[in-house]
Amino acid sequence: MYNNINLENVLFLDIETVPMFPTHADVPEHWQALWAKKADTLKKNEDEDAASIYSRAGIYAEFGKIICISVGLFKYADGVEQFRLKSFYGDDEKQLLADFADLLRKHFNRDVYRICGHNVKEFDIPYIARRMVINGVHLPAMLDISGKKPWEVVHLDTMEMWKFGDFKSYTSLALLSAALGVPTPKDDIDGSMVHSVYYQEKNLERIVTYCQKDVLTVAQVLKRFRNEPLVKPENVVIS
Repeated sequence: MYNNINLENVLFLDIETVPMFPTHADVPEHWQALWAKKADTLKKNEDEDAASIYSRAGIYAEFGKIICISVGLFKYADGVEQFRLKSFYGDDEKQLLADFADLLRKHFNRDVYRICGHNVKEFDIPYIARRMVINGVHLPAMLDISGKKPWEVVHLDTMEMWKFGDFKSYTSLALLSAALGVPTPKDDIDGSMVHSVYYQEKNLERIVTYCQKDVLTVAQVLKRFRNEPLVKPENVVIS
């Protein structure tokens, strides 16, 4: 399964996002009105309102921003497998997007390479593309998939792979990795905590580490799909 894919031609990717502003009170009035309309479609019960669910705004590219993009790539030399990780992160979203776009343009030809992530087709790639447009960053060819038919998009999505044609449910990366026996470190942070860790603790490095671990987990899941040994911890290199 997927053994015909050259792993050295796969760029593994994950992003972390937060709401554009620290709290709902910080949101400009015009944007508060726009968020209120969006929030009406998201409320799960009558006790919730636009302010109480503002932490969810980071999920939507119009109301959020990217604070970290982590990528990973397999390299093989002298029979040794390495998985190399690199992250683009910071408070300046436009700069990190420009740096990431520059990496793709210089080193990743879309005719050769594929992007792989968990729910990457529905979330990460569209989110990055939208934020690049908003920030005036030219879309690299690998991300410019507008107008393409679904079968023309060659990127790999581990959530899509796991569905095997069943589109009724969502399987989280945490659940999938557990089901496949992929070990993941016990961390004191999960996706729901990124907002507070970024704005309240101001600990971006902690978020970067979390993002990189997700990239590695996606790579391990793909290895399991291929029925191959997992990457050894000592062969993970962070640059």
